[in-house]
Amino acid sequence: MRSRRALKSAGALGLLALAATGCSGSRLGLPEPISVQGERMLHLWQGSWIAAFAVGGVVWGLIIWAVLFHRKRSDDLPPQVRYNMPIEILYTAVPFVIIAVLFYFTARDENFVEKTTDNPAVVVDVTAYQWSWQFDYKENGKTVATVTGVPVAPNGPAPGKPVMTIPAGKTVRVKLHSNDVIHSFWVPALIYKKDVMPGYVNEFEFTANKLGTYEGRCAELCGVDHSKMLFQLRVVTPEQYDKFIADSKQALAAGGGK
Repeated sequence: MRSRRALKSAGALGLLALAATGCSGSRLGLPEPISVQGERMLHLWQGSWIAAFAVGGVVWGLIIWAVLFHRKRSDDLPPQVRYNMPIEILYTAVPFVIIAVLFYFTARDENFVEKTTDNPAVVVDVTAYQWSWQFDYKENGKTVATVTGVPVAPNGPAPGKPVMTIPAGKTVRVKLHSNDVIHSFWVPALIYKKDVMPGYVNEFEFTANKLGTYEGRCAELCGVDHSKMLFQLRVVTPEQYDKFIADSKQALAAGGGK
């Protein structure tokens, strides 16, 4: 009877754990990725959870096995086994193997996500400042379009969100600049964020594969109105992006602003 109750309790705990982790679906709490790099990071995250569940299953299995089959039956001491070399080697080597495998996949995916190309299709200089964003689109080192957010006075009303427009299916390089304090460029749907530091240009590349408008924000506490540093990432078709750039060039040629 005790064995059955122990099995039922262990089963109930296992179902509760699965239900708690399964509430957010197969992505395990992460948003749906909109880029090739984001998909790679999602797969790494899922693989890490699979490894964690596998290790947890083995550990819980050994605990339950010990509770059921090696519980106290008398006052006699059980056989004492010391210095079992095979077992000691096993529980020393297995953690190193697990860590080595996780390190390999992490390093592999980090290199993929941080990789930059020689000739990206789109280059956007992103400037973060207290408390908004500016997006400068570059062609051959020259600015062809600019989108500037409205800076807000301390404790003032939240400004409108500037929009960063990029084409789907094209390699986009983001170059990050700051002239005041440390900020952080974060679009949750990219499953990626990067610090924006004064005196240093951080950069990364991504290729979006889903059309739509996605929310972005500063992820570094940068001052009293940090919470108002909001922007949007708009992924459009290449044709729509070309029209956006053409219209911006015409506005600049006419002496207007964008």
